[in-house]
Amino acid sequence: MAGSLLLVGCGKMGGALLDGWLKAGTMERIVVVEPSGLPPFAKPPQVVAATGPHDLPAGFVPDVVVLAVKPQVMDQVVPAYAGLVRPETVFLSIAAGKPVGYFERHLGASAAIVRAMPNTPAAVGRGITVCVGNANVAKPQADLCDALLRAVGDVAWIDDESLMDAVTAVSGSGPAYVFLLVETLAKAGEAAGLSPGLAQTLARATVAGSGELLRQSSATAAQLREAVTSPNGTTQAALNVLMAPGAMDALLARAVAAAAQRSKELAQ
Repeated sequence: MAGSLLLVGCGKMGGALLDGWLKAGTMERIVVVEPSGLPPFAKPPQVVAATGPHDLPAGFVPDVVVLAVKPQVMDQVVPAYAGLVRPETVFLSIAAGKPVGYFERHLGASAAIVRAMPNTPAAVGRGITVCVGNANVAKPQADLCDALLRAVGDVAWIDDESLMDAVTAVSGSGPAYVFLLVETLAKAGEAAGLSPGLAQTLARATVAGSGELLRQSSATAAQLREAVTSPNGTTQAALNVLMAPGAMDALLARAVAAAAQRSKELAQ
């Protein structure tokens, strides 16, 4: 894909995106602003380093500015890039909790802005990102952002930005719920008599393998669960506990609601 990109922030998520773009050959020219410097896999001349908007290569005008710094430092970073606003440039933010209106206040009402919520499996190309754009985003710009984010996984778009709180609670925070499942399953295995090492190995492999089976299968999660469950068998005995009233369904519902509420608070 022809075009130029400015990546502001190259930490874990920014680095994962950059790695995906380079492997996919997504952009012909990339400038990275990162105090710690370029990651080892980013080589000139396709990728060059800059210290800020004042230090961009001569004549460099990005088609897209990807804002990948931590939300807590965004106030200090974003205003410096207002000079790059033009109809042909789209700003793509992956900062959690920062709504489109926040960037419009700092960059101006004419800025084309896409807000995206990726998750950490992007580091292995298995992420899911949900996007919403403001009225200034033209279709080619939305398509460009879509292509950039597909370098690290699947992409979905919404029209109602208020849904981003639920998106954050389900997919943004969701990997932590899965990792907690591995932790608790391993502890349960130890309590049942397994050695810590074997319990951890079984829990990790079971969750990872089940996820890959779900990814490759056309069956629903419910259908795959039912396929594992024999009537009156061991799995059914466990599910009688997990699916009891007030058990796993209610617990996850409360967890997602709490995460969504915190997302709303952080956006204030």
